[in-house]
Amino acid sequence: MKAEVNLRAKAWVLVALFLLAACSAGAPVRDQRPIAVAVWDLEDLSVHPIDRIGMGELMAQQIAAHLEGRADYQVVERQRLLDVMEELHIGSSDLADASTRLQLGRIIGARQMVFGAYQAIGASLRLDVRRVDVGTGRVLNTATADAPVDNPSAWLSAAEQAAEALFP
Repeated sequence: MKAEVNLRAKAWVLVALFLLAACSAGAPVRDQRPIAVAVWDLEDLSVHPIDRIGMGELMAQQIAAHLEGRADYQVVERQRLLDVMEELHIGSSDLADASTRLQLGRIIGARQMVFGAYQAIGASLRLDVRRVDVGTGRVLNTATADAPVDNPSAWLSAAEQAAEALFP
């Protein structure tokens, strides 16, 4: 009789442990590390390319600078992107393919990437950027900003505005 009660008690303890384990397994574990973000140079899509060499890189740096002060994001250094591209013999023409850029993002450990372009239309410059999840390729957020085409300083302000909208 005592052995039967002891066996039932052990069975109830096992059932309780099993239920506790099942309940705790359902709760997702949240990653507390900062999200690594790679910011690509913005592409000039103007019909007549603007005579401002390096502006796509400068605007990308402005977006990255917006993230550098935040604890929840970590910017992947541009030099690291370039080093991996060189090591894998990936040329700039290969980067036109979004899947190549996402694959490169996975290699460097980025969880998100920022892609974008700008285009001069008349007296106005339009900037379009998007934040993409590297693992799924899903667009997480988009932003646009405008600036006078003849004011490169305003272009950088537009990039800052776009960064604020991409990463609220």
